[in-house]
Amino acid sequence: MFGWEFPPHILGGLGTASYGLTKGMWECGDMDITFVIPKPWGDEDRSFAKIIGASQVPVGWRDVSREYVESRIGNVMDPDEYFRLRDHIYADFNYMRLNDLGCIEFSGRYPDNLLEEINNYSICAGVIARTEEFDVIHSHDWLTYPAGIHAKQVTGKPMVIHVHATDFDRSRGNVNPTVFNIERDGMLHADHIITVSNLTRNTVIDKYGIDPAKVTTVHNAVTPLSEDLLNVNPPRCKEKVVTFLGRITMQKGPEYFVEAAAKVLRNNPHVRFVMAGSGDMMDKMIDLAAARGIADRFHFPGFQKGKQVYEMLKASDVYVMPSVSEPFGISPLEAMQMGVPSIISKQSGCAEILTNVIKTDYWDIDAMADAINAIVSYPAMHDQLKEDGLAEVNQITWDKAGRKVINIYNQVLHRN
Repeated sequence: MFGWEFPPHILGGLGTASYGLTKGMWECGDMDITFVIPKPWGDEDRSFAKIIGASQVPVGWRDVSREYVESRIGNVMDPDEYFRLRDHIYADFNYMRLNDLGCIEFSGRYPDNLLEEINNYSICAGVIARTEEFDVIHSHDWLTYPAGIHAKQVTGKPMVIHVHATDFDRSRGNVNPTVFNIERDGMLHADHIITVSNLTRNTVIDKYGIDPAKVTTVHNAVTPLSEDLLNVNPPRCKEKVVTFLGRITMQKGPEYFVEAAAKVLRNNPHVRFVMAGSGDMMDKMIDLAAARGIADRFHFPGFQKGKQVYEMLKASDVYVMPSVSEPFGISPLEAMQMGVPSIISKQSGCAEILTNVIKTDYWDIDAMADAINAIVSYPAMHDQLKEDGLAEVNQITWDKAGRKVINIYNQVLHRN
């Protein structure tokens, strides 16, 4: 598997989904998974997958001792692995900026030179593909499609790509042609394509011109929470709290949340609104809340991670995801796990599988405001959504998604 994020160092839903699916597949048994990421930190859970960091893959020969390699990267990779990989360098990459181990440095994030990092990652994939033994290549999201294509060209092994989102989702239709071409190239080279929702499947078929027979939806799931997270005990506000939690970007529809909040507060001034996250629209949303005269009812606590997410949810009475185009959207499932009633946009993939939530069009701020008002005003409605939502989300497990992916592997390997 080629991925770009892996917990605990995640920047969005991609890392959470990659982790959940990989673990779910491993739980189905009879599977060895090697998960490649640009830059590991050493604190990843390696109990169900072998993790290789592209930043520890030599692409230039260096005459170094085992002790030296151990001192440099022993916290993230077995030194023997480094030497095994070094035996499979397939071209002279010394013209590139390489470090003392002959490796390319990666940020492990989404830097300004992202396209360069994607290309460098695919160079490392060539060494890994020549070294590792495997049956199937699985590439998560567009950043890793070139790596998957390279591994396929080297080995002739089948490639499955996993479309967690397309540029049509991220850009509200204002598509970046470079990204579009990388995405379409991945789709054309893939032996099979997995999408996280039918919404995304239709985009792949209609916008990228892909044969429907080649595209299968496998909905995301959610990882059962530890007792530690279920029992977090954050301070509770005396007033009702309504929360938005996610990237504050165009795709997530934050302005609709602010506008709905303004409508709620006209009738019910005793509600607080939280917009947790970071993103390029954050300053605009702070200005919009001020322009609507509701800044004193709005909180912007910034990016939340790990335990903070669950503390934030536990302290909430309603969770709202007003996404304009959401391929799936795991966060409402996380809110339901914490017993928080959720309102989601009909334009989200998770709306295809969730029933115990309220669904509105992202642009219908009247309907969104009415739904928020109803949940904060009627305890019986709140409790019903809480109980039914909890029962529903506990059935949506990653091993079920994993089994579907394994069936797709068997299909591309002609083992069915």
